[in-house]
Amino acid sequence: MPLHHLMCGTWTPPGAIFTVVFDDENLTLELVKRTEIPYDEPISWMTFDHAKKNLYGAAMKKWSSFAVRSPTEIVHEVSHPMGGDPQANSPDTNTRAIFLLAAKQPPYCVYANPFYNHAGYGNVFSVSETGKLDKNIQNYPYLPNTGIHGMVFDPTETYLYSADLTANKLWCHRKLPSGEVELVGSIDAPSPDDHPRWVAMHPSGNYLYALMEAGNRLCEYVIDPITHMPVYTHHSYPLIPPGIPRKDKETGKGLYRADVVALTFSGKYMFASSRANKFELQGYISAFKLRDCGSIEKQLCLQPTPTSGGHSNCVSPCDFSDEWVAITDDQEGWLEIYRWQEECLHRVARVRIPEPGFGMNAIWYD
Repeated sequence: MPLHHLMCGTWTPPGAIFTVVFDDENLTLELVKRTEIPYDEPISWMTFDHAKKNLYGAAMKKWSSFAVRSPTEIVHEVSHPMGGDPQANSPDTNTRAIFLLAAKQPPYCVYANPFYNHAGYGNVFSVSETGKLDKNIQNYPYLPNTGIHGMVFDPTETYLYSADLTANKLWCHRKLPSGEVELVGSIDAPSPDDHPRWVAMHPSGNYLYALMEAGNRLCEYVIDPITHMPVYTHHSYPLIPPGIPRKDKETGKGLYRADVVALTFSGKYMFASSRANKFELQGYISAFKLRDCGSIEKQLCLQPTPTSGGHSNCVSPCDFSDEWVAITDDQEGWLEIYRWQEECLHRVARVRIPEPGFGMNAIWYD
């Protein structure tokens, strides 16, 4: 089928879900529907359930749940407050719902992470028979200074790995038959200046890849088959070009921050991105070739993106082939499609949606 729908949210109010359609024959991309959702619940990260019948959103101070009846019929069903620290939901705190992960195997629970202050707990939600977010069944502790921004399951969905940006750690939890989790352990990032933001896992379950936001690098870990803990292989790869200025001369603050890492459909390749903290600079996207066992064979490219990426520059490979990759940008509100062909990456289509905060992650519906 030449037509593929994608959905995307915004960083700031007013809340809306945007459906675009990509034509892979004519190489066009266009907006087909703006779905209005609760005003104060813009979705900075969205994901589908295992059947793509429900969409879940990290929506400011809420976790939101939508029934997806078609690409253009998306119906809000319920929103839940963040669990854990009661101060997280106060309008006077900066705590924000930032990320959620939907189980692909039963029980189909949803695992959600607050961020910024008062974010020391992961939230686990059960779902109804139709997949709607139902009950907050567990709020499991991390650390008081934790800020989890990304998580991933192993292929068996027995172990859950979390990237703790603010506590500078990687965590491992075991999923129980109830859908709740229990702690296995945690390890510090290789450098105090790394700050893990995102994690991805090879389909073999042998290797975990941790994207370091402040370190602007991708670190490779092998999974210990006995403990199931990640072990750093001491292999890392740059996500910004070597030699460019990394810090602002006047403020001393970092000029770049790495964003997301994700594998292609086949598991043979992987993409990672970084953003710039100034609009006059560009972000970057990297591609990696993976061995069958999951170790990184080589970094194939490190090329600039059109803008800084803003809060985003989120790379989203499609889930049906290795050919298409979506990249979002909230500096100017672009959604772009790139083609991965003969180990080269080039842009084939783009659409600009000039809405406040547009350009968070894109998810592929069909």
